Amino acid sequence: MIRVIYFLILAGCISTQNLHAQYVYFPAKGTIYFEKTDHPKARIRQMMNSQSNNRGGGFWGNIDQMPETRVSQYVMKFDQTQSLMQNVVDKTESTSNNSNRSRGNSRFGGQMRVSVGGGGAFSSNEQKMYYQNIKTSQSKVQIELDEIYVLEDSLQEITWRFTDEYRQIAGYDCRRVNGATKDSLYLVAFYTDQIPLGSGPILAHGLPGMILGLAIPEMHINYWATKVEFSNEDVSRNWEDKKAKALKTNDFADLILRQMRGRGGQDVSRRKFLEQLYY
Repeated sequence: MIRVIYFLILAGCISTQNLHAQYVYFPAKGTIYFEKTDHPKARIRQMMNSQSNNRGGGFWGNIDQMPETRVSQYVMKFDQTQSLMQNVVDKTESTSNNSNRSRGNSRFGGQMRVSVGGGGAFSSNEQKMYYQNIKTSQSKVQIELDEIYVLEDSLQEITWRFTDEYRQIAGYDCRRVNGATKDSLYLVAFYTDQIPLGSGPILAHGLPGMILGLAIPEMHINYWATKVEFSNEDVSRNWEDKKAKALKTNDFADLILRQMRGRGGQDVSRRKFLEQLYY
């Protein structure tokens, strides 16, 4: 009798465990909050050193006025097939004396317009929006320079190599993968399969789950999720500014670089330009 009771209790425990396992919740819609940390001075100095005929200014701006470290806040909405990310807050931790920032009003929040031929690299104060459709492999980036542009393209192919390294990010167990784009930009990502959409910060994608941590060592940049919230809302399909001009990414890059060279600006490769534009 005691043995029978023992087996009944054991069977009940196993059934309860299976029941819980069957109802593990994998969020299909929600919001992820990211914190971006970058080191602008080290980043721009490295870019300047890689360019020939470096004059120490022009496109890259005045390096002496750049902060050593900069922290920005991003928010990303996601559903079963798409994600939309934008920067919403900019907090600067700087050892430089450049504490004055130019800000304007827009429906997105703080924003800074930058002339395509002016002196200076793209500022972190610019409001950028990054859209990914994982189902159709489509990407869009909205950015405002002297005008508002929506840059359309296919999602860039990234080759990923899985590792056995794991860490917790925003309460999720994440696995490390090392990646490289076709242009040989090295990426380090941490993804979780508990959020099934294969998306991530900026335009990172292509893994069996959501990327919650992304580092770009060459550019001295990383993005880390700080919080995940679930919801029942789909990503808005009406996020693009009605005044935006739609262009293919490479056409936009060629247009801006041509204008820069025409005004005596520094010769910059398309790859470097797009990396600076996106990240």
